[in-house]
Amino acid sequence: MVNTDNARHSEKMAKKKAARDKILATKTEEKGLLIVHTGKGKGKSTAAWGMAMRMIGHGKKVGIVQFVKGAWETGERDVFERFPDQVTIKAMGEGFTWETQDRERDVAAAAAAWAAAKDMIADESYSMVILDEINIALRYEYLDIADVIEGLGERPPMLHVIATGRNAHDDLIEVADLVTDMTLVKHPFRSGIKAQQGVEF
Repeated sequence: MVNTDNARHSEKMAKKKAARDKILATKTEEKGLLIVHTGKGKGKSTAAWGMAMRMIGHGKKVGIVQFVKGAWETGERDVFERFPDQVTIKAMGEGFTWETQDRERDVAAAAAAWAAAKDMIADESYSMVILDEINIALRYEYLDIADVIEGLGERPPMLHVIATGRNAHDDLIEVADLVTDMTLVKHPFRSGIKAQQGVEF
């Protein structure tokens, strides 16, 4: 019985591998991707940090512009600062809009962050640029979506750009190569548990 099950499993996996190899043989194009991490669930920026770590592991250079979380002390920033030759972090945000309560100031901060991002995007020494929480700036119309899409369209051919944050703009989703929507199923904050070191920051 066990031998029959093993043989059936091996045959099934061999067919699956042949089908997979056939699909992979058609995937020959290589290009810089525009990646969007959005949704109400946790992990949008964290997923971007994971990709940044991959780039570091490959000896490549990463640029990070934080549109919102600039003033916060975070574990990931402490880690990335240990790779000064490979990672540049520009913390340009001043907190969420309900913290500043000053739209004009928020617009100015977003504009400065986008200017820094455009400089990184134009710099061909970078292999990846992360626009952390840019989706929030676009949602509140602190930045012009057409200007952002135009700037992203002018990126070097092999540059990967990741845009994070809730409520990604439909136009950004339309031009992206990869979009992941993080779904909220359960969160400890709703049970009265505050943000935890090493989990949220």
